[in-house]
Amino acid sequence: MKASLVRWFEDAWYKEMYISAWFMPLSMLYVDAIRLRRFLYKTGFKKTHRLPVPVIIVGNLTVGGTGKTPLVIRLVEWLKQQGYKPGVISRGYAGSDGQTPQAVTAVSDPAEVGDEALVLVRRCACPVVVGVDRPAAARRLLADNACDVIISDDGLQHYALQRDIEIVVIDGERRFGNGYCLPVGPLREPPERVKSVDLVVVNQPRELLEDEFAMLCSGDCLVNLQTGERKPLSAFAGSDCHAVAGIGNPSRFFKRLAEAGLNCQNRAFPDHHAFSAADLRFKDDKPVIMTEKDAVKCSSFAQPHHWYLPVEASLPEAFFEKFLSLLKDKTRGHKTA
Repeated sequence: MKASLVRWFEDAWYKEMYISAWFMPLSMLYVDAIRLRRFLYKTGFKKTHRLPVPVIIVGNLTVGGTGKTPLVIRLVEWLKQQGYKPGVISRGYAGSDGQTPQAVTAVSDPAEVGDEALVLVRRCACPVVVGVDRPAAARRLLADNACDVIISDDGLQHYALQRDIEIVVIDGERRFGNGYCLPVGPLREPPERVKSVDLVVVNQPRELLEDEFAMLCSGDCLVNLQTGERKPLSAFAGSDCHAVAGIGNPSRFFKRLAEAGLNCQNRAFPDHHAFSAADLRFKDDKPVIMTEKDAVKCSSFAQPHHWYLPVEASLPEAFFEKFLSLLKDKTRGHKTA
């Protein structure tokens, strides 16, 4: 889908731009189809695969990024602190070989495994397997590693893999947009689906509804793509820079840089954009700042003035208390199964 068309749809979904009523029948058909599909899985007409370890789904209801990956990273860190041995599966978005489950390493090609998977394996230091077939990816993960819990980065709508805990991540700024399902709105499933999940996390919330947990993502240190040098973001305050972002909601990234006092010329790309050297070539040598997800695709042609901003997710203790309670219950269920 061309970038201009993507922007048109995003404007329609999130800025209350008028959309022709001709799209509404398509949205109604889409909703009927996904409800039927879910019904077939729940009633056993379509096969589901149960694994010998708990499976945690971290997903969303909307098209585009909401902050799932920072949450997955934080969950992996927390699980390790509790003595668990987590592993991660992912679709490997934008990867070229999604049919065969593929183990991801720190030197994997993002064109083959996807940008998010590469960020996960570098940050989490745990096994990561990508593949369109989620059950096959999970089985490959367990066959090659001694994992006792699996986290699926995305996959809320992939019901072939049975799940023990569902976590939905909501963009606190855009939430559900106009509230309609595709193609009229950004929703993959009707908004009432959120009522059936175990935990609801709101990324950078403007406000919280009942039973929602706030997730705050912060980044205060820039990392040089070429050398690995680290500098505090405050060291760039007052500087003229270029900021590029190929993520689901680039405005949040640009806003963070502006709040830190950087004077950036911003350039947004579609989510999961396949960056080339030309995308980062400007008519000056001002610092070029990008997200960590974009950086993994730019390391091969990085220049000394290219930097990225890693972020850390933080959540309230109440979230982890509820998460641990759910996990212990599911772990007992697997032991007695």
